[in-house]
Amino acid sequence: GFFYVCSPRRPSCARNDAVRQIFVGENRMEKFNFGELLGNLPVSAVTGFLFKLIGVIALFVIGLWVAKGLSKLARKACGRSKIDETVSQFLGRSVYWVTLIVVVLVCLSIFGIETTSVAAILGAAGLAVGLAFQGTLSSFAAGLMIILFRPFKIGDFVTVDGNSGTVRTIDFFQTDLVTPDNRRIIVPNSKIYGSTIENVSAFEKRRVDVSVSVSPSADIEETRKQLESALQIEGILEGEPHCVVLSDLSATSVDWSVRVWCATGDYWTIRERLVNSVKHKIDAAKIETPVQRVQVTNR
Repeated sequence: GFFYVCSPRRPSCARNDAVRQIFVGENRMEKFNFGELLGNLPVSAVTGFLFKLIGVIALFVIGLWVAKGLSKLARKACGRSKIDETVSQFLGRSVYWVTLIVVVLVCLSIFGIETTSVAAILGAAGLAVGLAFQGTLSSFAAGLMIILFRPFKIGDFVTVDGNSGTVRTIDFFQTDLVTPDNRRIIVPNSKIYGSTIENVSAFEKRRVDVSVSVSPSADIEETRKQLESALQIEGILEGEPHCVVLSDLSATSVDWSVRVWCATGDYWTIRERLVNSVKHKIDAAKIETPVQRVQVTNR
C-alpha cells in the first residue's frame, strides 16, 4: 500500500504525481523523497506541527526546572519543620518524580495522545514488569517500610546484611553506606529489611568494654585498684556507672572487664584512651599477664 497528499483543488493530479514518484515500472519502489512530500503539505500544517514541537520541548524544559524547584522547596519545608533528613530526602524525590510524570502527560496530550489510553498501556506493562522484576519491587516496598518505621536514618552507623558503614542515602531501591576506610557499599533495601539491623548510633551514649587478662598469681585487690585508677581518663561521661568487673577465672588467667560510658560519637577515641591507660597502670604496678606457652614434643 501507499499514501499520498493532494490539494483540495486538484486531487487527481496530485494523486497521479504521488504515484509516479513512488512507483516506476512494474511493482518497483524507488527511494521515497520526504522533502517533496512535505513540500506538498499545506504550510499551515507544517507550521502548526513545528509550533507544537517547540512548545512541547519548552514545556518539558520548564517542567524539569519546576520539578527541581518543588523538590528543593519540599526539602526546605521539611527542614524548617525539623523533619528527619531521611523523610525529607524521600519526600523531595517523590515530589520531583510526580511533577515530572504530570509534565510528560501534558506533553503527550498536546500531540493529541489520550492520557487514558497511556495509563491503560502503562498498567498492562506494569503487570508484566512487576512479574519480571519481583526483586526490584520488593526492594521498593522495603524502602517504603524503612522510610515509614525508620530503623535508622541518614548519618547513623549501622551493620546490615554483614556490611557496616555510615548511612549516606536511602533511595527507593537501595541504601548507600560509607565504610570507615571510605568505601561505598550499595545494599538493596530488600536485603536490609529482611535481615538483622544493628544501629550503633541509635542512642546518644555508649559503653566501652575493655577485656584484661592477668596471671592467676596476681593479687586480686591490687589488680582491681590499678584498673579502677585507669578509669580516670578524659572524655568519659560524668555520673555514669563506670566500673571494673571480675568476669572470668581459669587455670591460666584471671579475666577482668573495664567499663566506661561515653558519647556515641567518641567511642573509638575513648576506647583507645582506656586501653592505653590500662596498659600503663598494669606495667607500673608490675602485674603479670598470662604468657601463652606452647609445648613441643620431639618424638
